[in-house]
Amino acid sequence: MSGATLQRRPLVKQILVGADDNLLVIAGLGSSNWDVTEAGDRTLNMPLWGGMGAPVGMGLGLALAQPAKRVLVITGDGDMLMSLGSLATVAAQQPDNLAIMVLDNEKFGETGNQATHTSPRNNGPTDSGAGTDLALIAKGCGIADAATVREASDVPQLLRHLRTKPGPVFRVVKVMVEKLEFVMPPQDGAHLKDRFRQALLGHP
Repeated sequence: MSGATLQRRPLVKQILVGADDNLLVIAGLGSSNWDVTEAGDRTLNMPLWGGMGAPVGMGLGLALAQPAKRVLVITGDGDMLMSLGSLATVAAQQPDNLAIMVLDNEKFGETGNQATHTSPRNNGPTDSGAGTDLALIAKGCGIADAATVREASDVPQLLRHLRTKPGPVFRVVKVMVEKLEFVMPPQDGAHLKDRFRQALLGHP
């Protein structure tokens, strides 16, 4: 484990405090979904149920369709690892209203806390000692503004960048492994889709 000291829920709550109608949030399945919901179940949040690997692609489409809005994708390391190709598409499109935050606890939290590929490897004499670097992958795809956040002192700048900095912005945030209570949004996908469209477009 990376020795992370940042706690995911207080961080997500800080990021979303004061969110207005200009901020559209896509929440990845599982823990990211519960984190976003615990911060406040807004109609302009779109929490995903069972859509592993979908948040970045959905966020990109939304950013292109709604250029006057700020789109924020909040997802986890397991989800991001499943859809690395979507980062190349984000880089090809270069939406300046899109920010992506990966909450990286180096675990597959929904299936038993197995180590993800971002966790440091310990495989004997060929061990490199490092896990997959998602920020470096994003840069390699062509997202110039990509970085990893580890320290509490970097959080104020992180908040500004996610909410206001011209994008695409990509941030990996190393967070603690924590056992947290589920705080679930409505579990009806059609309802969530209609609710989001109604809030954004004025019709379902």
